[in-house]
Amino acid sequence: MILSVLYVLLPLLDVLSYAEENVRAGATRLDCVRASDQCMKEQACSTKYRTMRQCVAGGKESNFSMVAGLEAKDECRSAMDALKQSPLYNCRCKRGMKKEKNCLRIYWGIYQTLQGNDFLEDSPYEPMNSRLSDIFRLAPIMGEPAVARENNCLNAAKACNLNDTCKKYRSAYISPCTSRVSTAEVCNKRKCHKALRQFFDKVPPKHSYGMLYCSCPLSDQTACSERRRQTIVPVCSYEEKQKPNCLELQASCKTNYICRSRLADFFVNCQPEPRSLTGCLKENYADCLLSYSGLIGTVVTPNYLRSPKISVSPYCDCSNSGNNKDECDKFTEFFTENTCLRKLSLCPAAV
Repeated sequence: MILSVLYVLLPLLDVLSYAEENVRAGATRLDCVRASDQCMKEQACSTKYRTMRQCVAGGKESNFSMVAGLEAKDECRSAMDALKQSPLYNCRCKRGMKKEKNCLRIYWGIYQTLQGNDFLEDSPYEPMNSRLSDIFRLAPIMGEPAVARENNCLNAAKACNLNDTCKKYRSAYISPCTSRVSTAEVCNKRKCHKALRQFFDKVPPKHSYGMLYCSCPLSDQTACSERRRQTIVPVCSYEEKQKPNCLELQASCKTNYICRSRLADFFVNCQPEPRSLTGCLKENYADCLLSYSGLIGTVVTPNYLRSPKISVSPYCDCSNSGNNKDECDKFTEFFTENTCLRKLSLCPAAV
């Protein structure tokens, strides 16, 4: 069975490598919705695309080796080879785009069987073009407290209120995140999460990041850091009645296209490298900032912890992990012990 599955997947890997070469060469890359629409309008492409999807779906079935004869395997290989020039193999999605969930559904429909390792999944998102590093100055997110002369978290909140876009989207998430649904439910978490994602996707980074990554003066660490922690209304967006196991939380995330994509993007862009200047493997802390904020509004929403040192983590722990304790610790330490996060820029210079 394994050999039969590999017979289908190896050609697909070749196709993906070919696509990557095109991307590096500067080939035009469509978002996956437009790429799919374009393919479906062409009979030859749509036929091969449907065949390829059947091959990928069939590769996950336990009886694949029994139902996929040589003729079917050859048809799969032919479909994949024929789609080498298709924009579907170059397609990506944009965070916050109008049809983001549909775009991600198409992306994972193509790539999901090739993503075997949670920490090695490719990001489905197009790299951001904004030069965020220009509006951030260095201040550690999880190291020694940043040296600030005043309460930048309070200043950031005031600046948000003076900006129409920031004020609009902040009010849009404050309402569902603070409105009690019933005596048992403190809020509508789904609406709260959606509104938070819109805030970080739509509001200029100068303002949204000013609130999320603000630094505190040594003379006012307690109150200022609590204001920063309360930015995302953690009683609704972050906390649960019972703290779940981190691996279970991760598994839950993988069942949702947006959460899976945001988590993959975070793992890709926040890979640590202690020997680099920024602490990040990709040497671009701005990409990591974007990816971290993208997790807010998903089931793996991270937040600042109440602790002597500045630290962030999703609301979960590794109790009841059994034989998977090491794997669980690896997941949590990607947040709490990540050198890339430790050296990230926090304070917008203009705030």
